[in-house]
Amino acid sequence: MTCARTQGFLAQRGVGVAVTVNAKSRTLNQQDALALLKGVDQIYAMKRKQVVHLDLKAGKPSRDELLAVLLGPTGNLRAPTVRKGRTLLVGFEEGTYGHVLK
Repeated sequence: MTCARTQGFLAQRGVGVAVTVNAKSRTLNQQDALALLKGVDQIYAMKRKQVVHLDLKAGKPSRDELLAVLLGPTGNLRAPTVRKGRTLLVGFEEGTYGHVLK
């Protein structure tokens, strides 16, 4: 449901997607998730209505802190995950998406 809401949000605002990976057919593990952080300065992770913001330039979160926001209960990268420039969005919350993807 969250991925469908994300796709609807992006389509409604005319935001193009360069690369799409189906999380059901290709899972990304801890190592893959951490590799996505190369070149990322900001992470916004959304779980339910809570938004966690990590500024990787201002501080150095531990590996465990990073994995806690990147991975779901299965141990794979949470979906949806969107990268825009140097910002990574994990999960979906409309207000955060609107702010970051404007």
